[in-house]
Amino acid sequence: MKCVICKGDDITLNTVDEQIAVGNDIVLIRLELPVCSQCGERYYDRRAMKRIEEIRAKGRERALVVEEVGKVLRPKVAATEAWAA
Repeated sequence: MKCVICKGDDITLNTVDEQIAVGNDIVLIRLELPVCSQCGERYYDRRAMKRIEEIRAKGRERALVVEEVGKVLRPKVAATEAWAA
């Protein structure tokens, strides 16, 4: 199999942490996926997509049991304050 992005031919099965947005939160789920070793393109099969859809549905229903593994923070800025380039 050749990568559809970079045309590389080194695609191997890797364990990856996929980020799933659930409201304002990010849920990490561990999946085993084919990944291009040159550009990092991931290839999702039906089983992986079903798992992602199940996590999203449980998250929307607030039926997902999770543990906190860190926090994402951003600076609080006033609405009129412009970002420096």
